[in-house]
Amino acid sequence: MNYQISRIVLVLLISLLMSSCDGNTTDDVQKPNVVILYLDDLGYGDLSAYGATEINTPNIDQLANGGIRFTNGYASSATCTPSRYALLTGCYPWKGKDVKILPGTAPLIIDTAQMTLPKVLQSAGYHTGIVGKWHLGLGSGFVDWNKCITPGPNELGFDYSNIMAATQDRVPTVYIENGYVEGLESNDTLMVNYKTNFEGEPTGKDNPEMCSMMWDHGHYNSIVNGVPRIGFMKGGETAKWSDIDMADHFLEKAKRFVKNHKESPFFLYYALQQPHVPRIPHPRFAGSSGMGPRGDVIVEADWCIGEFIKTLESENLLDNTLIIFSSDNGPVLNDGYVDNAVEMIGNHKPTGGLRGGKYSLYEAGTRVPFIVYWKGRVQPQTSDALISQLDIMPSLAKLIDQEANNLDGEDMLDVFLGKSDKGRESLIIEASSRTALRQGDWILIPPYKGRAVNKYVNIELGNSQDYQLYNLSNDLEQKHNLSISNPEKLKELIFKYESLTLINKK
Repeated sequence: MNYQISRIVLVLLISLLMSSCDGNTTDDVQKPNVVILYLDDLGYGDLSAYGATEINTPNIDQLANGGIRFTNGYASSATCTPSRYALLTGCYPWKGKDVKILPGTAPLIIDTAQMTLPKVLQSAGYHTGIVGKWHLGLGSGFVDWNKCITPGPNELGFDYSNIMAATQDRVPTVYIENGYVEGLESNDTLMVNYKTNFEGEPTGKDNPEMCSMMWDHGHYNSIVNGVPRIGFMKGGETAKWSDIDMADHFLEKAKRFVKNHKESPFFLYYALQQPHVPRIPHPRFAGSSGMGPRGDVIVEADWCIGEFIKTLESENLLDNTLIIFSSDNGPVLNDGYVDNAVEMIGNHKPTGGLRGGKYSLYEAGTRVPFIVYWKGRVQPQTSDALISQLDIMPSLAKLIDQEANNLDGEDMLDVFLGKSDKGRESLIIEASSRTALRQGDWILIPPYKGRAVNKYVNIELGNSQDYQLYNLSNDLEQKHNLSISNPEKLKELIFKYESLTLINKK
């Protein structure tokens, strides 16, 4: 009997040792799925989790209240293309001369040989995907929209892509899946031009009677679905998107990506289009905010995120999915269309009391909602640590034990996981190629020529003939310029700013 018991014990021990060698023990930690939820032109004060009282965003609030709500989280730039470049490369966009707001026909501005966030995750066995807004250029200078469009997201590390080329107010107004225009018929040639209109094609400027949404400034070229756009387009009738269905389209693509790749680790960059212009909510959400289309599309975006989270839950993936939520830049109300965003704003403050907005070097241009959520792994808290979207790439590389070197982003993994409140010491922020320094609680804005206010969007740009110096610890609204009263601090920060910018500029 004792011999039989000993033999059984020996067999069990051998089995345990073998399973340990095979890496099948219950102590093994599975690589987490990673999702970046990225909104477009969402301001620091546009969410109820960040203090908004006139709009309700319960699904995003659930992420903020169940994870880390950062109060000093920054996009790299006050406009979209540069921020998206920084997010995917970990590099300051102002170092490259071509990193600016792009037309829909611009060539790809990220070198295909460059290390990118999806490549880092791809090298660790992740299936990678992007759904939504791209706006980083496509092709190498000339795009034939009727053939495979390359290079693009798929050449930068994304296994799957379903995107719009630029923004919904720019042509081409079509979806592009893995390099091919979705729904395009071979006998309906799609042509795009940003300089010259195609003969006989109506425009918002010449044919206002055909517009269901009127332009205020800049948006008066080709009309698609009653909306005048930037740029000219002809053909591709069956491929044109439906604006009211855009949110549903990208949501469905995001949910399908998750379901198709739930058996192995995945990375999804879900770049929602809201609340960028033109703001055209699905009829389900029209009037839902009481603030007109801009408020309605924020409610719509919140619903999309709620439905996406439900998919993660139903597929039993939420507990092992790290979610990062943010926005590419600060808010703007009238950004080129007559949609009552200014008239119906009421008591809502999209900037959250910060100065400036989109296009601005003041705080509202780049300080944005920034949330990290990982159910059961990240404890709910509010963090004042200074972080940037530049830091996402090196931090995720650290998480999955991959290399990501020679970046402007810093490893903030412990901060993202709530294990540390020590953020960056300094950060260069950018707006339309102008740069400024955040150092501790201080902001330094160098002198810049140009108008003080963008009259079209009614936003202060941060331009002044003098240095501007603000202490955010007691002047979050940047009302008091301390450059004259605090010359020593001014001198210190000028030296720091120049050491970070002049040496690094190409």
